Amino acid sequence: MKKESLIKELKFKAVRSSGAGGQHVNKVSSKVELLFDLQNSTEFIEEEKELLIQKLKSKLTKENVLLLSCDESRSQHKNKEIVIKRFLKLIESSLIIPKKRKASKPSKSSVQKRLDKKKKHAYKKAFRRKPEL
Repeated sequence: MKKESLIKELKFKAVRSSGAGGQHVNKVSSKVELLFDLQNSTEFIEEEKELLIQKLKSKLTKENVLLLSCDESRSQHKNKEIVIKRFLKLIESSLIIPKKRKASKPSKSSVQKRLDKKKKHAYKKAFRRKPEL
């Protein structure tokens, strides 16, 4: 995955931030929205696209467009940098295929130890009871 060519496929939109902030927030579009068309991307092969669609289901629109936004900073450029870093991290982590778990079986000695311990504990508890007359 080449980061530069991937960044070229991104589309950005500057929007006015919501929330408190006084006069500055009412006249400056500092919030940045990142749009990435996953379906028409040339960077990924079909298997990778399917994996990304599966893992990023909740973040995608119906047309498989990834939408991320950032309004942490008052600077539009800083927000753009933050959202690009977030996007790259998200894509990188989503492409990781987890290793399949191999079912393991406890060893004979560990099973025997557990059963011995169980018997010992039951014997100890039996001695605590009141004797039957």
